[in-house]
Amino acid sequence: MNLPELAAFLKSRRDRVRPADVGLPVGPRRRVPGLRREEVAQLAGLSADYYTELERGRGAQPSAQTLAALARALRLGGDQRDHLFHLADRPLPESARGTGARHVQPALLGLLDRLATTPAQVITDLHETLVQNELAVALLGRAPEPRGPATGFAYRWFTEPDSRAVYPPEDHPHHSRVFVADLHAVAARRSRDSEVAGMTAALRRRSAEFAELWDTHDVGLRRTDHKRIVHPALGVIELDCHSLFSEDGRQRLLWFTAPPGTEGAAQLELLGVIGTQDMAAAAEDNSRTADRNR
Repeated sequence: MNLPELAAFLKSRRDRVRPADVGLPVGPRRRVPGLRREEVAQLAGLSADYYTELERGRGAQPSAQTLAALARALRLGGDQRDHLFHLADRPLPESARGTGARHVQPALLGLLDRLATTPAQVITDLHETLVQNELAVALLGRAPEPRGPATGFAYRWFTEPDSRAVYPPEDHPHHSRVFVADLHAVAARRSRDSEVAGMTAALRRRSAEFAELWDTHDVGLRRTDHKRIVHPALGVIELDCHSLFSEDGRQRLLWFTAPPGTEGAAQLELLGVIGTQDMAAAAEDNSRTADRNR
């Protein structure tokens, strides 16, 4: 590991990221041209002391997960991300080789940072969640770490029945059709792509519902949708889901809104107050309170 070069590279990238780029206030007494060390550490989910040691050319070799978090925090492009891994003497993850589809594109990440008052997340075209803001975690739960095809929500939808609890049962047929039509469009665009072919082949084997819908050959990217999301504390929330696609179509920024004055808008506002506390516990407490008041 080339610690001096790693330290110099991290500092040079930190100096080039403006606070406004990541949704931070500029403030009148900022002495550095870019981000402060503690701000980078916060954005990457690291301790300030650990990041400071890295920038001073000391400390233990950072893990691949730490490097990926730093790449997101510093808004590194694909080549810069790869360079960071090389300096740390870490092999590029399988998901980062070739197209690098799971490295969040800086433009989408920058937009995500500005959506602080609405649930938002960046996903791949195979519905793998890459990064979420706190309101998205509060609304949908924290996405699983990348571990094989089950990382993608579309794959889990047809192979793990519990994953469907996020939508009311009467809405499940609609979502099944939309998922399959969307995957058909992705498969056509990524012709001869082994990742897509392997996923669809596995789903055909594991899910009769998927196989039947796949054979209808319905095609359509999921650009907008009206969703009813089941929340453990707030009940069913009716929201509009919007998508912004990256230039290559491999990533999407999703955000959820509700028309002003609707019950969904009020529930979103309450969601911001509740945050990411244990929603199941909150719902149980509400039920107990109601029982006592009867």
